[in-house]
Amino acid sequence: MISLTLAAAAFALIHIGISGTRLRDVLVARAGLPLYMIGYSIMSIAALIWLISTYKAAPYLPTWGTPAAVKPLAIILMLPAFLLVVIGLTTPNPTAVAQEAFAQKDPQGIVQITRHPFLMGAALWSLIHIAANGDMASLLFFGSLAVVSIAGPASIDAKRRRSLGPAVWDRFTAKTSIIPFRAILAGRAPFQPRSLGWWRPAAGTAAYALFLGGHAHIIGVSPFP
Repeated sequence: MISLTLAAAAFALIHIGISGTRLRDVLVARAGLPLYMIGYSIMSIAALIWLISTYKAAPYLPTWGTPAAVKPLAIILMLPAFLLVVIGLTTPNPTAVAQEAFAQKDPQGIVQITRHPFLMGAALWSLIHIAANGDMASLLFFGSLAVVSIAGPASIDAKRRRSLGPAVWDRFTAKTSIIPFRAILAGRAPFQPRSLGWWRPAAGTAAYALFLGGHAHIIGVSPFP
């Protein structure tokens, strides 16, 4: 469990302590963006591999266990998590790598709902697994992913504001929000479901169905009660 704790801390520290911070700006200025991206990617992948391997090897130490009502609820909530991730990954977004130019345009599609759809989906996915698994190893593993996903949006926003300038970034963020639907409910952004298209939600639903059906074969644990 000590190895898993260290891996979880390293994974969170790399993402929260470097990416999006002024330390990143210093490293980019000294090494150049391509070299920084290569080094950061290697560290991130290595930390993720360490995290996964130590999670698989960790003993099962129950915390609150798995209440009977949690798994059905988890199955339901995984659908919006998948939709946020898949639609987010396939929608142009200035918060994504090398897509900063889209900040010059009004938010479109899922970005009207949240400008960090992938991270919001990952956060929901992580929190669902923490609740459903109910053990210490899962708390450390999914907890580190949840911390990075929840802390990431503010870090990315700060990085984009520095690189694009307050005028551009503040204009863009005024029409969207981090928390899903917050800007829409506040009247700052329109709700246009048609702008999502049909194939993105279909792809997210298909991915959800495939992963749900294959969860026992892929992960080794059935998601069903």
